[in-house]
Amino acid sequence: MDFTGFGAAIFDLDGTLIESNSVWSRIDEEFLGRRGLKVPDDYFKAVSSMNFQAAAVYTKKRFSLDDNVDDICHEWRDMAVYQYSNVIGLVPGADLFIRYLKNNGVRIALATASSADLYEPALRHNGLYGYFDFFASTEQVKRGKGFPDVYLFACEGLEESPERCIVFEDIIEGIRGAKAGGFTAAACLNSHYSHDWDKLKNEADISFSNYCELMETVREKAEI
Repeated sequence: MDFTGFGAAIFDLDGTLIESNSVWSRIDEEFLGRRGLKVPDDYFKAVSSMNFQAAAVYTKKRFSLDDNVDDICHEWRDMAVYQYSNVIGLVPGADLFIRYLKNNGVRIALATASSADLYEPALRHNGLYGYFDFFASTEQVKRGKGFPDVYLFACEGLEESPERCIVFEDIIEGIRGAKAGGFTAAACLNSHYSHDWDKLKNEADISFSNYCELMETVREKAEI
């Protein structure tokens, strides 16, 4: 696929651009562990497409917690901010691919369930913040990643049409939301969701194991 044929590219953050899955797993374990609870096998996937507020409401209800929803959000945010600002690195090759798109005139947006106090320091820490033309969070729209809302919001911010945008996602809900909005959808393999890989490959327009693989394809086409 010729990625430079798109007017814009919209990227998910967690798991697609940055390697944050293990951080959130540790936060889940610590948060629930403080309350004498273990993390159920399906919990991480259940909250992965939600913003903080929605995930806190879900968590409070699922575990019958006495905690206030706002207090849950603050506790999670305090645990995550340091990691996003100082520790979490990029998915290998993500920086090369982002720079390749930007150097070829493709506008770039972020569409994430993370809030600005997480995604901004993470992108700055990894040297990618300046490559983005627009930032969209599910906190700014009505519905989460299973719907097209956040991708359409990003698309509007880039002043593009969905038909000229490609969305990069690592979760099946993201792929389905992008497709529902009329976008081309690219599935990125995330080992945390390997159990959904067959679904991702089947429902996305393209799929890839890593960005180095994409860059090899780009180089091969450039040599033809």
